Amino acid sequence: MLHFTVITIFPNMLSSPLSHSILKKAQTNGLIKIDVVDLRDYTADRHRTTDDSPYGGGHGMVMKPEPLVAAVEEARSRTPDARVILLTPRGRVFDQQTAKKLAHQRNVVLICGRYEGIDERVSAFVDDEISLGDYTLSGGEPAAIVVIDAVARLVPGVLGNENSTAEESFTDGLLEYPQYTRPEEFRGMKVPEVLLSGDHERIKEWRQ
Repeated sequence: MLHFTVITIFPNMLSSPLSHSILKKAQTNGLIKIDVVDLRDYTADRHRTTDDSPYGGGHGMVMKPEPLVAAVEEARSRTPDARVILLTPRGRVFDQQTAKKLAHQRNVVLICGRYEGIDERVSAFVDDEISLGDYTLSGGEPAAIVVIDAVARLVPGVLGNENSTAEESFTDGLLEYPQYTRPEEFRGMKVPEVLLSGDHERIKEWRQ
């Protein structure tokens, strides 16, 4: 079983996307497990503060190191082999090869950033930093959903048909071939004849 732990200050943002479709079935079937951890549970003040103003001045707030490191250390105490990943715009871009590597892990911890960033000292407690690309999100929660979805699909049994992942876009470095279904003709646009031929060799060649 692949166990994901997501550390966030907005756990409700994750509850719905992670409890539907393929991810729901994978959890029900015991193929993956997803725990969403509320970072505020690791704060030490009555206001449950997770951020503060940056040293040296600047706009916005910075996430404090104490609660984040406390949450990471507790996760590691339960799963010492966990790979801890900080979701941040400055990280290396997430791709299919990264998803494949993570699918072979047993425990993955995802830290969702917020505000203007995370105290730099937290980097000493993570194994990797990942980004979805060169654009800015309001926080790491959408990125966590993307990573979990992409990785979970590669866990044996999650899709039901092991050939599904082998034929998807980017799996072999190629974009997925065009797909068609009924009707055979739609507003003057016809399905390519080769797909109707029943000749599997021709179809395979066309798809490449």
